[in-house]
Amino acid sequence: MSDVTRLLEAFEQGDAKAAEELLPLVYSDLRKLAAHKMAQEAPGQTLQATALVHEAWLRLADSTRQEWRGREHFFSAAAEAMRRILVENARRKMRLRHGGGLQRVDFAAFDLPIAQEDEKCLRVHEALDQLAEVAPRKAEVVKLRVFAGLGVAEIAAVLNASEKTVQRDWTFAKAWLSRELKERT
Repeated sequence: MSDVTRLLEAFEQGDAKAAEELLPLVYSDLRKLAAHKMAQEAPGQTLQATALVHEAWLRLADSTRQEWRGREHFFSAAAEAMRRILVENARRKMRLRHGGGLQRVDFAAFDLPIAQEDEKCLRVHEALDQLAEVAPRKAEVVKLRVFAGLGVAEIAAVLNASEKTVQRDWTFAKAWLSRELKERT
């Protein structure tokens, strides 16, 4: 049993010291996960990778009803927490009192279309939620692949499925999401 798994089990039992010992062990991995996620975000993002890690950690540490089934499950939950934080951030920026998605446009460039990355993030989130209703395992494969950065073998271990099944789910989910996103634009 790895140190991370041992500390996760102690953390589940309410051992506050385990949380203090766990953070240094997983921080660099969480930081890499957040940096990977932030690299996919639009330029000019106000949320930093470090802030994303800290917010995700607070949500994970505050979750008393969570049972960790090992390192992969913990990182899967961390990826999901980061995804939700980014979606909440996109929704906050889209609110009317925050400009409602309006962007300052130079008058000379008035005719040019403006990319709405926050809208894209929300469309992907909604499409992923719809996929989860239709095919929950396929949606989980997408989350683990895109948000956690896990490979096919790691996803297969987390989901207790074969690598071929994970690959088929990934192929299906990409096609389904692509079609769904094209219909929404």
